[in-house]
Amino acid sequence: MASSKGWFNLEAVGGTIPETQFFEGDSAFKALGLTRTQRLYGFVGCYAIGLVLSVLGTVMLFIGGLTSFAILYALGTVISLIGTGFLIGFAKQIKLMFKPVRVVATVVFLAMIVAIFVAAFVLTNGTLCIIFVVLEYLAFLWYTLSYIPYARSAVLRVFGMA
Repeated sequence: MASSKGWFNLEAVGGTIPETQFFEGDSAFKALGLTRTQRLYGFVGCYAIGLVLSVLGTVMLFIGGLTSFAILYALGTVISLIGTGFLIGFAKQIKLMFKPVRVVATVVFLAMIVAIFVAAFVLTNGTLCIIFVVLEYLAFLWYTLSYIPYARSAVLRVFGMA
């Protein structure tokens, strides 16, 4: 079963990986001709680039580059979010983002990205930027937990809120 495609070859395992919501046939990917492996590479690549940009942005905040921080951090989080589009398809992701179960987290997440820019460019307030980053991160975490069965309930129980 050895293949010349490398160590991360999902096509070689054939039908052993079940079709889940993350690999359902999506017309956008059929049109682009992306394989399962290419989609995973797209996800990992976007997530890694987003993480690097966010970390660089955070470093810029602490050395006094408020403008650089806002651009790098917000761009990093958006690129990371785009990465998940490679798993489930971009149109499907937009639909899922605004389902009732995660619409509040989505709106808060997107509003915090805007708020970071406002705090950096209009108000030039680094402290406010940090507060908005924390809120954005929490909203993104809550959004992400909505995809894992019972994860939100478990988190609420851990903090004694359920």
